Amino acid sequence: MMNPITTYAPGRAELLGNHTDYNEGFVLAIAVDRGTTIRGQARDDRQIHLHSREFGKTQVIALDRLTSEKVEPWSRYTLGVVDQFRRNDLPVEGFDAEISGNLPLGAGLSSSASLEIATVLFLMKAFGARLEPMQMAHFAQMAEHDFVGVRCGLLDQISSLMSKAAHATFIDCRSFKIRHVPFPDKTSFILANSGVKHALVASEYNERRSDCETAAHALGVKALRDVTSEMLQSHKSDLADRIRRRALHIVGENERVLAGSDALQQGDIARFGKLMFASHESSRVNFENSCPELDQLVETARQTPGVYGARLSGGGFGGATINLVEAGREDEVIRALTASLPGVDCLVTKAADGALEHAASHPTL
Repeated sequence: MMNPITTYAPGRAELLGNHTDYNEGFVLAIAVDRGTTIRGQARDDRQIHLHSREFGKTQVIALDRLTSEKVEPWSRYTLGVVDQFRRNDLPVEGFDAEISGNLPLGAGLSSSASLEIATVLFLMKAFGARLEPMQMAHFAQMAEHDFVGVRCGLLDQISSLMSKAAHATFIDCRSFKIRHVPFPDKTSFILANSGVKHALVASEYNERRSDCETAAHALGVKALRDVTSEMLQSHKSDLADRIRRRALHIVGENERVLAGSDALQQGDIARFGKLMFASHESSRVNFENSCPELDQLVETARQTPGVYGARLSGGGFGGATINLVEAGREDEVIRALTASLPGVDCLVTKAADGALEHAASHPTL
């Protein structure tokens, strides 16, 4: 029997920098303390057997017949990574794998990137490929582009892979330089799942990305990363209203990430929280990727003692809000949030280690 392999990758929560990643901008994120685990082993043939514990489903396919049309949607995140290994001439053969996890699906915590990164690590262990961290993130991203159909940026994969406990991960999405900014230990995060399921494969995400590309083209720049608020104001009449508002959100988010990083360096949590509230308002008005349930949760948080800031986290159109709260006041904040919206489910987390740090401290994984 082949040697059993176990890998793990956490979900992530975006603190600031909503939809900035594919605009070559800036992001602040954390890994959460929940994620996806894959257990299995290589086979001596070219058959792939996947089992999802959460869905109670199994997918079997021959490696040589692998196409996204032939497999169920839940398996495409894993099989898309296999497809990337094949496209890039990396070693991969048949294998058995059981997928399990404790991330709520559709809550904006990027269970998809968590699964993709866990798969990259699994295939590397099973078949001996050697990849640099950014290559690992890139293969996971391309799996989602080519096999799932979401033109995601690299925020989710980098955050799941390279985050560090008790720190926010600052990502420059042009140079892909990463740095870790210490987060004060007197805080916690509450992720409040609205229960509204978002399906990013639907057109909304790709439409927002197209709007941003339209804005950049109209402004004569490579990406909205290159636009300042002043430049946008001076070209106001050159852009259709919707396109201008999309650009306004991205440009503002980049400025908020830089200001937020400075605030964290200075230990100014109150200032950081105000930037989170401002980010959500821009999502609501300019990017239109919020929804009434998320708006209600953020407004409740704004009125609740012990909350520094709150905003939607992730792609939007449903999912979760992230709430930065004073440590020790989590229970009262959760009571307020759950009272304000029927069916809301809250999860408390600290900034956790990404998959690489986690694997280093748990060598058996």
